[in-house]
Amino acid sequence: MAGYQELLRTPGVARIIAAQLTARFPNGMTSLAVLLHVEQMTGSYGAAGLVLAAASVGQATSGPVTSRWMGVWGMRRVLTLTTAVCAAALLFLALIPMGIAGYMAFGLIAGLSTPPVQPAVRTIYPKLVNASQLTPLFSLDASLQEIIWILAPVVITIVATQVGTVTGLLLIVVILVVGGTWFIASPEVGRVRIPRSRRALGKVLTRPVVLLATVIGFLLIGACAAVEAAVVATFGHGGLEAGLVLAMFSVGSLAGGLAFGHVPIGPWAMARRMTIVAAGLVATIFIVGDISPATPWWVSACLVVAGIGIAPALAVMFAMTSASVKFSETAEAYGWIGTGQLIGAALGSAIAGFLIDGVGPAGAYAAAAGFAVLGALVAVVFVRGFPDLRDRDASPIPDTVPAPTVT
Repeated sequence: MAGYQELLRTPGVARIIAAQLTARFPNGMTSLAVLLHVEQMTGSYGAAGLVLAAASVGQATSGPVTSRWMGVWGMRRVLTLTTAVCAAALLFLALIPMGIAGYMAFGLIAGLSTPPVQPAVRTIYPKLVNASQLTPLFSLDASLQEIIWILAPVVITIVATQVGTVTGLLLIVVILVVGGTWFIASPEVGRVRIPRSRRALGKVLTRPVVLLATVIGFLLIGACAAVEAAVVATFGHGGLEAGLVLAMFSVGSLAGGLAFGHVPIGPWAMARRMTIVAAGLVATIFIVGDISPATPWWVSACLVVAGIGIAPALAVMFAMTSASVKFSETAEAYGWIGTGQLIGAALGSAIAGFLIDGVGPAGAYAAAAGFAVLGALVAVVFVRGFPDLRDRDASPIPDTVPAPTVT
C-alpha cells in the first residue's frame, strides 16, 4: 500500500482519479434506472429491454468515434458536448411520458452521447506519472472502478424503489453533470493535447495488441455479465443475497488489483490472470450443481477467487495497449476495447438468460465459465502477441512528423 500512497501523492493523480470515478458513477446506475422507469411507465419488461438495447447499441457505436473526436476538437469540447446531450436525453426519459418508440429514441441518444471519460483518463495517465508508476496506476484505476459496481446499483435501487424512478433518473443527471464538470475542469484535461490521428477510423484494430485486448475484454466482461444473471437467478432479486454475492465478486476484483498492481507484466501475465478467473467460475458450476439449494457463502467464495483475476486482467489490457500504440491512437484504441466489452456484456447476459430459462442457473454459470476459459485459451494461444513490459514502461509510442530539411 505504501507504493499506492506514493502514487496518490503525485500531483494531480488523486484528483483526476476521484473526478473520473464520479463522472463514471452513472455508468453503474443508468441501465437499472432506465429498466425500472420504462417498466413502470409501460408495464412491460420487454419494452424496457428494447430501450436498454437501443442505449447499448448507441454506446457501443459511439465509443471509438467520440474517443477519436478528442484528437480533432480537444477533450474538453467533446466531453462537454457529450455530457450536455446525454443529460438532456436522460431528462427527456425521466420527465416526458411517451411510447416505446420515443423511449427507444432517447435511449439511443443517451447511449450515443455517453461521455468518453474512460478513454480520456487513460490517455491522460501516461502524462501524469513517470514510467515506473504507469503500470501500478493502471492497476489502481482498474481496482477502484469496482467501487462503482459495488455502490451504484445499491444506491439507484434504493432511490428508484423507495422514492421513485423519476427521482432516480434525475439523481443520475445531477451526478453526470457534477462529475462531468469536475473532470472537465481538471487542469490535467486542459493540459493534455491528443494529436490528430493520421490513420483512418478502425485502423488501430490492425495492431495485434489492440485486437487481443478487445477480444479478451469481450470474453472477460461477457463472463461477468453471465455471472450477474446467474447469481440473480440463483438467489432471486427480492432479497439481499444476490446483491451481497455480487458485491463479493467486486471485492475480490478490488483486492486482486491492489495486490498485483506492482507485479511486472510479461507475455504470460494475461494468461495467468484469466486462468484465475476461469478457475473460480468453473468451481461455481460444481457448487451450484452439488449443493441444493446453493448457499451464498460457497458461491461467494468461488466468485471472490474469480474476482481476484478481473482487475489485474484489465490492468494488463490497459498497460499493453498504452505501450503498443501511438499517443494519437490511444483514445480510439480504448474506445474499441470499451465497445468490445459492451458487446460482451450484452451477449453474456443474453446467453445466460436463455440458459436460465432452459436448464436453470447452473447453465448460466457454465456460460460464464465458458467465456472465461475461452479468454484464457486466447491468451495462451496468442501469447507471442503480448508485449513484455518487465523491462520497459507502458508509455505510448511518441507521435512523429516529418521534419523539413533545408537543401
